[in-house]
Amino acid sequence: MKKSVAVVYGGYSSEFEISRKSADTIFSNIDTNLFNPYLIEITKKDWIVEVDGASIPMNRNDFTYLLNGKEIAFDVAFITIHGTPGEDGKLQSYFDMIELPYVNSGVLPSALTFNKWACNKFLNQFGINTAKSVLLRVNDEINIHSIGKELGFPCFVKPNDGGSSFGISKVSKEEHLSDAISEAFSEGKEVVIESTLVGREVTCGVYNNGSEIIVLPVTEILTENDFFDYEAKYNGKSNEVTPADIPNELTVEIQSISKKIYQTLGLNSIARVDYIVDSKNVVNVIEVNTNPGMTAESLVPQQVKAAGLDLKKVLTDIIES
Repeated sequence: MKKSVAVVYGGYSSEFEISRKSADTIFSNIDTNLFNPYLIEITKKDWIVEVDGASIPMNRNDFTYLLNGKEIAFDVAFITIHGTPGEDGKLQSYFDMIELPYVNSGVLPSALTFNKWACNKFLNQFGINTAKSVLLRVNDEINIHSIGKELGFPCFVKPNDGGSSFGISKVSKEEHLSDAISEAFSEGKEVVIESTLVGREVTCGVYNNGSEIIVLPVTEILTENDFFDYEAKYNGKSNEVTPADIPNELTVEIQSISKKIYQTLGLNSIARVDYIVDSKNVVNVIEVNTNPGMTAESLVPQQVKAAGLDLKKVLTDIIES
């Protein structure tokens, strides 16, 4: 019997459409000789499974649905939600409670990596470099001048619990900092402000194939915009070079750090770590993505191809593991 795989997408954040595109890539690359994939859309209003062109409501109590009067369950879930509730550990916790296996990282590593500030502070304890940062919560008293003095300009203002560059601003002057903070708060309940790391932006994918941790080629991101924002990521305003045109020893170091982070955080499935490499070749982590984009424009599929791997085989290994 072929295992039924629930490819879960959607979510409650601005990344809904990116999640849908990622799900389409995963769904179309699951080996149907081995698995029966189904698309599951999760929104605040409805949980829907697509079966033979029909949209059928899911039972949220046990993640089943009714087909011709018969209750149908899944063997495994593949979460491809970017943002809450699929990237922050909430959906993983639900699946743990109903004892449905899933291929993604578990509750704790998902929750920790989704909190950019906490994750970077955690990684600092293991000798991993990150930018200086300040965390703001909704009711905090905000001293704009003090923040600017501590971090300098330009600095980056971003939602602490968001992705795909929604709500992120690069701020060059103190008088623009307040508006940037407000924009970031529109996407989340916490805001992190980081000092600017000047250098080359690179990223590296990692996954577990069931027997070993595989580190993918490094990609360098050359953006036409001021930074790697939403337009650069998804609207063709960047040039992504895979493998990155950097010295081999630097590639090895980035891959080694990526594997260390993957192991230290206890990640599973596919993850991606983003970096800035400064002029002295010091490697600084920007953030860790436990549910990285898997669209046609996304970085991990590019890295899989550059490694000479077949995405269908990679997904098979991840599901079977």
